[in-house]
Amino acid sequence: MNTQNLLSISPLDGRYNAPVSELREICSEHGLIKYRVFVEIRWFIHLSQNSQIRDLPRFKVKDYRYLTDIVNNFDVKDSKRIKTIESKTNHDVKAVEYFIKERFAKHETLKKYSEFIHFACTSEDINNLSYALMLKDATEIINNSSSKIAKKIKTLANKYKKNPMLSRTHGQSASPTTMGKEFSNFYKRIIRISKNIDEHKMVGKINGAVGNYNAHSVAYPEVNWEKLSEQFVKSLKLDFNSHTTQIEPKDTIALLLGDYVKLNNVLIDLSRDIWGYISLGYFKQKLKEGEVGSSTMPHKVNPIDFENAEGNFGLANALLSHISNTVTISRWQRDLTDSTVMRNIGSCLGYKLLALNSLSRGLDKLELNKKRLDEDLNNSWEVLTEAIQTILRKNAIPNGYELMKDLSRGKEIKQSDLINFVGKLDIPTEEKERLLKLTPQTYIGYAEKLSKV
Repeated sequence: MNTQNLLSISPLDGRYNAPVSELREICSEHGLIKYRVFVEIRWFIHLSQNSQIRDLPRFKVKDYRYLTDIVNNFDVKDSKRIKTIESKTNHDVKAVEYFIKERFAKHETLKKYSEFIHFACTSEDINNLSYALMLKDATEIINNSSSKIAKKIKTLANKYKKNPMLSRTHGQSASPTTMGKEFSNFYKRIIRISKNIDEHKMVGKINGAVGNYNAHSVAYPEVNWEKLSEQFVKSLKLDFNSHTTQIEPKDTIALLLGDYVKLNNVLIDLSRDIWGYISLGYFKQKLKEGEVGSSTMPHKVNPIDFENAEGNFGLANALLSHISNTVTISRWQRDLTDSTVMRNIGSCLGYKLLALNSLSRGLDKLELNKKRLDEDLNNSWEVLTEAIQTILRKNAIPNGYELMKDLSRGKEIKQSDLINFVGKLDIPTEEKERLLKLTPQTYIGYAEKLSKV
């Protein structure tokens, strides 16, 4: 770890620098600046290709290549130059405009048209599109990691579909299930929410100072600015928002972040459940050479991956919730609350990616302890009282539930106790035989079938 990482205030840029490196080019200050440059250049090109913008010609192929090279070759050195300009302007988007004008000044043809950079735009026209593109690219990384988690859970569901285990409701022994069925429950939840995330469409606008194309219509009244703007936004592979104030209201961003909160909550639930199963001894964890579990207790193999996942999903949710609750609110036509909050998009996605990495690592370490599962089942014959009282109800035997309650509630029940009880029941022989053959290991209903996902 270098000195810069050691001095970082945020652990995402310090201790956890490597696990979130995929997001750095996208969600950093450099990433945001690059998206702004991209949008400004693309808007200039879009205007130049509209014949009704008569003061801006269609350029030659070499001119357009020069324009696209500004974006394609954009690097940290360029970002530093923009930050230097910003130190004087005290305005981030204006600094981008001045940077591009500097580049135009070096080109014989383009320098004559540099005033068409940022033409009829407000800063939010550039920012809302930049953040939409940032989120679009960043969520692809997040969604890929989530998809890998889902595949691992699906594999575990199928792998352990035949392994019966004691359920616990309210922390107490309950009707058995299989370990595979419990993983399949989480898989189904993850897939359901992930489908909404995958189908989510980012939106954008480019309609001026308060959303009415005021300056546009004065400069070129003959141009259909609504149509031109919609074409531009859609050319960026974003959906078009036709009605805004100065800001794009970010309702769709709030929906996306809200879905991430839901998915994170499912994964927190999963992490806690696995943590509990490790505590019960249902899972062992594969050992890693040289790893230490405790500074004083050499025997320990702690479930730290699931604890780290839970903690970082929680941090992500705190930021995701605050951002989604804040960015959709603006005083009148514009205030800057959303702007300062949106700068933390990278942090919330960083914590989410970090959590996904921890969870993935933890899942890879799991080894089922079948012996421990059987021990708990063999000591929990009371769970069959549900089956017995249901047969009593079926055969119209009065107070079937109460009879089983008197026999079992708060008591240690052995197999022999149930055999004696069932042997005395006045029920059809085939049903009595079915109950006598039943064990905690076989009383799993459709669990094995439901595990197959």
